[in-house]
Amino acid sequence: MTTIKTAALAIGVSMLAVAASAQTVGISMPTQSSARWIADGANMVEQFEAAGFETNLQYAEDDIPNQLAQVENMISQGVDVLVIAAIDGTTLSNALANAAAADIPVIAYDRLIRDSPDVSYYATFDNFQVGVQQATSLVQGLEERFGDVNPWHVELFGGSPDDNNAYFFYDGAMSILQPLIDEGRIQILSGQEGMATVGTLRWDGSAAQARMDNLLSANYTQEQIHGVLSPYDGISIGILSSLRGVGYGSGDLEWPIVTGQDAEVQSVKSIIAGEQFSTIFKDTRELARVTVGMVNAVLQGTEPEINDTETYDNGVKVVPAFLLEPVPVDASNWEEVLVGSGYYTLEQLQ
Repeated sequence: MTTIKTAALAIGVSMLAVAASAQTVGISMPTQSSARWIADGANMVEQFEAAGFETNLQYAEDDIPNQLAQVENMISQGVDVLVIAAIDGTTLSNALANAAAADIPVIAYDRLIRDSPDVSYYATFDNFQVGVQQATSLVQGLEERFGDVNPWHVELFGGSPDDNNAYFFYDGAMSILQPLIDEGRIQILSGQEGMATVGTLRWDGSAAQARMDNLLSANYTQEQIHGVLSPYDGISIGILSSLRGVGYGSGDLEWPIVTGQDAEVQSVKSIIAGEQFSTIFKDTRELARVTVGMVNAVLQGTEPEINDTETYDNGVKVVPAFLLEPVPVDASNWEEVLVGSGYYTLEQLQ
């Protein structure tokens, strides 16, 4: 009897998997130039396929027309749902209108899609909190390393101006830093503030390095820089390369406090080596899990779990969202957070 029940259960599970496998998830990712996005794609494919879905994963390599063509192709192929991490969140309105006409729901993944009513839900991290954590870590590092210096000399870097998240990161950071700037505790010798000035198109580390070179040569030949707000690890690596080029990290020039985001392997190694001060860990496994849950609910005609219905106005509608909590990482907790959670092995970071 047990054998019969087991066989019946196996058949039931198999039939459920077959039913689900008839549904295909189109996944549009921005680029493979960042280890973070490679991990996002891999985690989603693994978890969607474990749930019985078929997947169509495409990377657009930061080329907007390429992403548009890939999304349109997925629509024409008849995917059942689209999960999109947009390169430029303002360029997808026509494609999403075509998806809506074909009854294909759209989940915005990590980056808000703007100027379209055809976005069903948004899965992301608490992006304002990311900025708060970056700035809090920056101030903590300044106090630890340069506590006897007044004022602290700091420069600001923002993310890509075409990425809605970049503004949340910057605003969150400035909610901590602006009072210190106003009271004179932090001084920005370049005078460069605001996303229109400090943004880094496409999160490009080489562009950040070139800008840092210019900032140093124009403002820090006689003065020492103590901190740099960096919104992303790839930008941080460029900043650190520029600082290394003029002698920071050697002799009497201590490393400035440089922040980051995404806990990419190169930056974690840099933190361990005492160069980059901190990063923000966003567990893409959890983001994939939330996204799979959203897709399951949408395709079953039920409401997915959401925890924010106010923050993310895309210019046409407020997109219901689920926000995950980011985790600051520095030399004091990288092993506990990153290795202890199983996100990395110790060997990967040595």
